[in-house]
Amino acid sequence: MTDRSKTYAFQPDYGASPGESLAEVLEDRGMSQAELARRTGLSAKHVNQVILGEASISPEVGLRLEKVLQVPSRFWTTLDAQYRDYRIRQEESVALEADIPWLDELPIAELVNRGYVRPRVSEVEVVRDVLAFFGVANRQAWRNVWTIPTAYRKSRVHDVKEPALAAWIRIGELKASDVKTNSFDRKAFRDLLPQLRALTLLQVDQWHPQLIKMCAEAGVAVVFEPEIKGSRISGVTRWIESDVALIEMSLRGKWADIFWFSFFHEVAHVLLHDRKRLTFVDGPPAKNEADDLETEANLFSSRTLIPAEYENALSVLRTKADVLDFASGIGIHPGIVVGRLQHDGHLKFNQLNELRNRYTFA
Repeated sequence: MTDRSKTYAFQPDYGASPGESLAEVLEDRGMSQAELARRTGLSAKHVNQVILGEASISPEVGLRLEKVLQVPSRFWTTLDAQYRDYRIRQEESVALEADIPWLDELPIAELVNRGYVRPRVSEVEVVRDVLAFFGVANRQAWRNVWTIPTAYRKSRVHDVKEPALAAWIRIGELKASDVKTNSFDRKAFRDLLPQLRALTLLQVDQWHPQLIKMCAEAGVAVVFEPEIKGSRISGVTRWIESDVALIEMSLRGKWADIFWFSFFHEVAHVLLHDRKRLTFVDGPPAKNEADDLETEANLFSSRTLIPAEYENALSVLRTKADVLDFASGIGIHPGIVVGRLQHDGHLKFNQLNELRNRYTFA
């Protein structure tokens, strides 16, 4: 028996139906469709439907074709699967054309610049990339997951562009998947507070890797992602798994004292509100906060940075030397003290800013 399988090695043309290949093989053999039907035990109608691409080639039919034509079953079934996939994608492309106007609502340029959407592809392919980026099958699923989430709280955030916010949060989720974390341990995370607070005295390149490592060991993934225009966000706390928390920081403003206040605000949500498993979306720090949970997080952050027993001393700090001595005495960066004094009205917002740091992140 001649081995003809090598003649028909799989060379996919996804636009061609397997019926076209079958017709070519029959022509090579000088075999009619009726003869193939008799030899395979299939009906003439079924063979004709396969030839026309109207009927698929099942593993059973592929095996019959292998016996009659000496062309491996996997050739037929693989070709058929690829063709069906191609057809479905073509049909999907037509359906996705209706979603092209949706792209105007999304921060596509930002997603291209950050490598999540391919540049210079068709609008339909951009829609595909966006769906893949958000991890959803279609636009309705995107709405269900990203615009109507349950247990979702926005605090101190106004005029937010929801698609920009959703994109920023999704990037944090993707980045968090690369952070190796232990299961969340509330006690271990709380015990870290003095060490995390001490990081305020270091430069970014010193404290950044330490903060990520320490938090990961306690079951908290910390990621940093510049805000997307329109998201108006400072930080987000959410649970990405039942036993892993995510703190995502936007670096908005880049003032060190604002960053640390925002960070410990998110830490408060993890430590104090973890049983609620809410998503907390936080904007820039506000002087007045009506929401009880946000007020609690603000107080936690303020008193983590400057413990309650030292608060009375703040009102008498006026000079640079006063601030430096006070900050040294409680083991915190003087810029945080200046930020607190400005916030509380003890200093004007243009006073002692030389003690405040601006962070530059790689």
